Amino acid sequence: MTNSTAAGPSTSAGSRPDPVSAEARRRRTFAVISHPDAGKSTLTEALVLHAKAITEAGAIHGKSGRRSTVSDWMEMEKARGISITSTALQFPYITQAGNTCVINLLDTPGHADFSEDTYRVLTAVDSAVMLIDAAKGLEPQTLKLFQVCRHRRIPIITVVNKWDRPGRHALELMDEIQAEIGLRPTPLTWPVGIAGDFKGVLDRRTGMFIRFTRTAGGATAAPEEHIPADKAHDAAGIDWDTAVEESELLSADGADFDPDTFLDCTSTPVLFTSAALNFGVNQLLDVLAQLAPSPKGQLDVDGNLREAAAPFSAFVFKVQAGMDSAHRDRIAYARVCSGTFERGDVLTHASTGKPFVTKYAQSVFGQQRSTLDTAWPGDVIGLANAAALRPGDTLYQDVAVQFPPIPSFSPEHFSVARGTDPSKHKQFRKGIEQLDQEGVVQVLRSDRRGDQAPVLAAVGPMQFEVASHRMGAEFSAPIALEPLPYTVARICDPADAEALQKMAAVEVFTRTDGVMLAVFSTKWRLETVLRENPTMELRELVAAGR
Repeated sequence: MTNSTAAGPSTSAGSRPDPVSAEARRRRTFAVISHPDAGKSTLTEALVLHAKAITEAGAIHGKSGRRSTVSDWMEMEKARGISITSTALQFPYITQAGNTCVINLLDTPGHADFSEDTYRVLTAVDSAVMLIDAAKGLEPQTLKLFQVCRHRRIPIITVVNKWDRPGRHALELMDEIQAEIGLRPTPLTWPVGIAGDFKGVLDRRTGMFIRFTRTAGGATAAPEEHIPADKAHDAAGIDWDTAVEESELLSADGADFDPDTFLDCTSTPVLFTSAALNFGVNQLLDVLAQLAPSPKGQLDVDGNLREAAAPFSAFVFKVQAGMDSAHRDRIAYARVCSGTFERGDVLTHASTGKPFVTKYAQSVFGQQRSTLDTAWPGDVIGLANAAALRPGDTLYQDVAVQFPPIPSFSPEHFSVARGTDPSKHKQFRKGIEQLDQEGVVQVLRSDRRGDQAPVLAAVGPMQFEVASHRMGAEFSAPIALEPLPYTVARICDPADAEALQKMAAVEVFTRTDGVMLAVFSTKWRLETVLRENPTMELRELVAAGR
């Protein structure tokens, strides 16, 4: 992809692209992913600020008078200062060349306990921005997310954040990226000043020095001054000379940006920022507009490409309730894969064959919603009151298609949920069903425990906290959770269920989708069962972070 893609579609004399392809070329749909506390939500806020979609940035750990970020809107997120659920933000961005891109930004939870939500988001994007803490480098969750992107062949732009604080040497971080994940780092900008003394960046594409000026609290866009290379030494002194020397070393080592290897997922362009101070954010927006891939279509369940210009199709990657306490509705987030969406269209729900009317289509900007009339490939649409939709569902018009389902992760934590107020039975049942449909937790049942004591299964224990909080706050049906002594789950054949139920430290449940899960106290107990029953088939679920 060349930089001309940011300007919209290029056309030859006498030809004119179809409107779907033209609109698709303007779209950039990407996720921001990172380890917790790397500054992901702060970067998301800074991107929205620099695109002029908001006038003042909020803060997670803000000062008095600062509002919260647009991407972290849940009460638990505001209280804890971490992202608990993914969020969609759509806004226009005018590039330095004067062209308009439509940005579809998906902010994701960084905590490993919510990795299943992050995985679902990664099925809906064309590229990813991976955030790395300048002091900590590649952390465990960062490595897992890199592997997920690699498995799905999602091009990655790496952003080294928090360069305004003391941290590691930039060259050391580049070596770590290459050694740990096998992607060739190709920096587009290089820091002027060591970590903790961030003066600006050397733009390795133009050779210019981009000097940043701090603003009060980082709430407004940081002013930038573009200084020619022959005057940069006077502006930054020896720090500029060091940056130039290190940039020349990178070039000598073959670390200059290559668009082909970036799109082939073998290299990653790198930028240096301080999201909290809004330093380097404009450069990231321009890189996304110029270099990130636009929507090209989606592979269906048979591995065939549904081209972006084909009749309308979309898949649901997230369902979220509780966004508006006044209405108690829920939103299904759907990524448009092909064609044009018009509000009011009657679509087909692929899994049931039933019609789905889109009268209540909305554009989502964090918690804010507005009526959406038209959408194009790459856009995320919010479908209100979509009780029939689940994550992984496909919607289409005219020409049938089915996109691959989104797998469920293997749970490692299990708790029995019981309502603490017997008069709230209906609310309890509705709330458990809602959390299950959204994918907040997996809900397991068995004859042994009965319908009044479903088992909640989760990748991490914080999912239980979210479930418990929402049951009380949204459904007025507080619950008590009783932990169960299981750590491993496998899909089992119904023919083996009776034998498994009779074994010690083993229990069999049925998931809402009909899949039977056998759960074991430890992996050693599982290995013993398999050794003693060699004909028994126990299949793995998708592992978290795979």
